[in-house]
Amino acid sequence: MPGSIQSLERAAAVLRLLAGGERRLGLSDVASSLGLAKGTTHGILRTLQQEGFVEQEPVSGKYQLGAELLRLGNSYLDVHELRARALVWTDDLARSSGEAAYLGVLHQHGVLIVHHVFRPDDGRQVLEVGAMQPLHSTALGKVLSAFDPVARNEVAEGELAALTSRTVTGADDFESVLDLTRARGWGSDLEETWDGVASVAAPVYDRRRMPVGAVGLTGAVERVCDADGIQARLVAAVRDCARAVSRDLGAGRF
Repeated sequence: MPGSIQSLERAAAVLRLLAGGERRLGLSDVASSLGLAKGTTHGILRTLQQEGFVEQEPVSGKYQLGAELLRLGNSYLDVHELRARALVWTDDLARSSGEAAYLGVLHQHGVLIVHHVFRPDDGRQVLEVGAMQPLHSTALGKVLSAFDPVARNEVAEGELAALTSRTVTGADDFESVLDLTRARGWGSDLEETWDGVASVAAPVYDRRRMPVGAVGLTGAVERVCDADGIQARLVAAVRDCARAVSRDLGAGRF
């Protein structure tokens, strides 16, 4: 079994030290508490500061935990609460629609699937929890990009890669897609990510009325779509599911 990485162990020790006891510590305090040389300690603190995990007070020069660490902690708690609140409702969505249901959140440059309910039939299916999906082509990704400014920025900084012949790859065209998604309150993917597959998704909000994820369903085009696109009953089912999860998260009625 490979050994631990010493630099990471030391960085973790610095964070634990700053998290307990006195909230602000100087360079000498951190170095002496951990038994490290000042030069080594300064290098670790500088790296953590660059990543936002540590902040340095301008006047005293002392260090404290940074906002990025708090954001990561809140994200962990938010995702677990989101998934817990969505379990029953996504089960109902899969059962009523006959299609696979998904719950996704923004993660780095894509959509992280945090919950997946299988299509209720005997067909072969693979659990996709932990899988990443693109922001620009999937229904989940479009919804996050339309309602979450952070996700929108991630898309703007990346490439709108053509995954199928139907993928929207132009910046102006993609902005129009986001405008439509915001106007109607849901997003769709009509063979833009995978040939023969269609999806529909809607945003989930928390008690602050902030978008924290998206819920949707995915299935074969011939089952999910009719002559007008995504079947209206499936759009309604997904939106009802998203509203129910949002209410359970404290968003109230909207």
